[in-house]
Amino acid sequence: MNANQAARSDTGAAWVVILAGVCAALHVAKLPPAIPALQHELGISLVEAGFLLSMVQLAGMGLGVLAGLGADGFGLRRSMMTGLWLLFVASLAGGWARDIGALLVLRALEGVGFLMATVPAPSLVRRSVAPAKLTRMLGFWGAFMPFGTAMALLVGPAVIGGAGWPGWWWLIALLTAAMALWVRARVPADAPRARPLPAVGDWRRRLTQTLGSGGPWLGALTFGVYSAQWLAVIGFLPTLYAESGWDGALIAVLTALVAAANIIGNVAAGRLLSRGVAPQRLLWLGFGTMALGTALGFSGLTEHSPVLRYLGVIAFSAVGGLIPGSLFGLAPRLAPSEHTVATTVGWFMQWSAAGQMSGPPLVAWVASRSGGWQWTWAVLGACSLAGALLAWRVGRRLAAADRV
Repeated sequence: MNANQAARSDTGAAWVVILAGVCAALHVAKLPPAIPALQHELGISLVEAGFLLSMVQLAGMGLGVLAGLGADGFGLRRSMMTGLWLLFVASLAGGWARDIGALLVLRALEGVGFLMATVPAPSLVRRSVAPAKLTRMLGFWGAFMPFGTAMALLVGPAVIGGAGWPGWWWLIALLTAAMALWVRARVPADAPRARPLPAVGDWRRRLTQTLGSGGPWLGALTFGVYSAQWLAVIGFLPTLYAESGWDGALIAVLTALVAAANIIGNVAAGRLLSRGVAPQRLLWLGFGTMALGTALGFSGLTEHSPVLRYLGVIAFSAVGGLIPGSLFGLAPRLAPSEHTVATTVGWFMQWSAAGQMSGPPLVAWVASRSGGWQWTWAVLGACSLAGALLAWRVGRRLAAADRV
C-alpha cells in the first residue's frame, strides 16, 4: 500500500472528524433545553427565543459557499480547528452574557465557528477513507447534527438544573477545546501546495463553476426546506411539552429520542445509496413522512392523542433523516467537478442555514398569531411539498448525468 492509499484508509481520522461535527452541533442544540431558563432569568419572548435558535445560522446563511471556497485554500484541517476554537471562545463568553443583545451577537459568532468547523468535514472524510467506504461514511457524517442535538437535549436539562444555563455554556466550551486538540493530534495535517492549482484552483472560477451548475442549487434548496422544518420542530419541542405540563426530565428524554431518531435515516441513507437505491425515492420517502409526521404531531385533530402525536414526531425525525444523509452522499455527484465538492457542500450549508434561520421564527410567529401550535403543520407541510418537487428535479438530473 502506497502513502496515498494509506491516507485514504484512515477511518479513525474520519471518525474524529465526525465527532468534531457532533461537538460543533452541541453549540446549535444547547439552546432548546435552556429556553425556559432564559425566559425566566432574562425575560425573553417566544419570538426572541426563535431568533436565538436561528441566529447561530446567520453566518452560514451569508458565508456558506465562501467557507467552502476558503477551506481548500486555507486548509481543511486548519479550517475545522479554527472553527472549533471560535466556538470555544463564543460559548465561554456567552456564559457571562446577561441580555438578549449580547447573546444574539455571540450566537452569530458561534455560527461562524460552526460553519468553519463543519463545511470542510465531508472533504476531510473523503480524504481519509477508501472510495468503497465513502458513501457509508458520509451517511454517518450526515448524523452529526441529530446526534449532537440528542446529546444536548438529554444532558442539558440536568446540567442547567445543577449549574444554571451559564454552566451549560461553559461545559460545552471545554468539550470543544478538547475536541480541537484531538483534531490536531489525530487528523493528518493539510498537505502544503508548492504552487496554486491551475484554473480550478482560482476561487472565482470555482465559485462560478459551482453556482453556474444546477446540481449544487438543487441540493442546496432541498437542504434548505428540510432544515427549516427540522430545527423548528426540534427547537420548540421542549417548550411545547413544558406548556402541556409535562415533567422536565420526561421532556428531556422524549425530545432527545426524537432528535436521536434522525440518526436512523442518515445512516440508512448511506447504506441504501451504496446498494443502488434511487436517491429520488429516498428523498420522496423522507419528505412524505415529514409531512405526515407534522400533521400527526401538531394538528388539532390529534390534540387529545399524545401517544399518536409523539409517534408522528418520531417518524418525522427518523425517516426525515434520509434527506440529509442522501444529500451529503450525493454531494460528489451533484458537484460540477471533484475540485468543487467542498464549495458545493458550503452551498448546501448556506441554504441549510437559511432554512434554519427562517423556520423557527416563522413557526413561532404562526403559533403566536393562532394562539397555539395547531397550524404549524401547514407551514411545515408546505416545506415538504417543495422538497418533494425538488427531489423530482434531483432525480431527473442524476438520471441525465448517468446517461452521458
